[in-house]
Amino acid sequence: MFRLAEPWALLLIGVIPVWAVLSWWRGRNAPAVVNPVLRRAMGAGLTWRRPASWIPGLVRCAAIVAFAYALARPQELIPHSESTKDAVALQLVVDRSGSMDEPVIFRGERMNRLEAVKSVVRDFVLGDGDQLRGRAGDLLGLIVFGSYADTLMPLTQSHKALIDTLDRVQVARDERERSTAIGDALVLANARLKASEDLMKEETGDPDFKLKSKAIVLLTDGENRDGVYSPSDAARLAAEWDNRIYIIGIRGGATQLTNLGRVPIGQAVNEREMRAVAEYTGGQFWAVNDIADLPAVYARIDELERTTIRVSESTEIRELYHRPAAVGVLLLGVELLLRGLVGRRLP
Repeated sequence: MFRLAEPWALLLIGVIPVWAVLSWWRGRNAPAVVNPVLRRAMGAGLTWRRPASWIPGLVRCAAIVAFAYALARPQELIPHSESTKDAVALQLVVDRSGSMDEPVIFRGERMNRLEAVKSVVRDFVLGDGDQLRGRAGDLLGLIVFGSYADTLMPLTQSHKALIDTLDRVQVARDERERSTAIGDALVLANARLKASEDLMKEETGDPDFKLKSKAIVLLTDGENRDGVYSPSDAARLAAEWDNRIYIIGIRGGATQLTNLGRVPIGQAVNEREMRAVAEYTGGQFWAVNDIADLPAVYARIDELERTTIRVSESTEIRELYHRPAAVGVLLLGVELLLRGLVGRRLP
């Protein structure tokens, strides 16, 4: 941005026509010298000095303009904007147990539950241009579980790498891995959040450093049936470490196609237990009947856990009058030189 701090100084340019009129009047009324020698010299013709006699005056006018512009104090305004953000740390925990192989129709395509969930989680992380805005700048981690819980991606801001990892997740095929260890998955997610915060304390050298918000987002379609820890154990640990737990339960459990249609063969989500775990930590529980409801639930979590951005703005003022002032001085020097060459007069 650009501005003139003292724009009234440009009124000095009005001196130029006044000075021009006075110079013309003075030249018109200047005393004449009658001398035979001069008359014979004039008869010899004009020299180059006569047609160039107006140049020093023009240079002086330019000098006046330069000085007036310098007095107007041209300035460049350089805005500075600095933003700081309190990043949110989210552990995404996705069920890959055998029941997640249940076929569904999602967004007009036939796929299993896990593929549909991966699609929604991808939109949650990167944004979908609609109700999900993406998690730019946040720390995100990925944990999957069946009979065992595994960390596939520690907390990171490299969201593309996380999504690439998520895309490779498949339903557990080994029968020993197809059960559901919700408690172990939540305990591992708590441990990952705590470890990341402790590492940041060491890196910043601030023993009181804390992440603005730490949360676990777990999706499952079954009941805790395996593992060492119970969901209640995980809830107590989360409350101790200030981690919120959000749980999304897909109703229905696993089914099997028979002559009578699809009949349940697996354990459905224990809604009472999952709600108690989530609310104990200050989080929430959602039960959905249809995979198509998942985007709305993740959009709700997106609103609850948002990064706070603080922006401080300042403006630097850079004075620019030095250059036009220097040009004015230079022009005055040129004028004096020209008057010595083309503007000499007899006394």
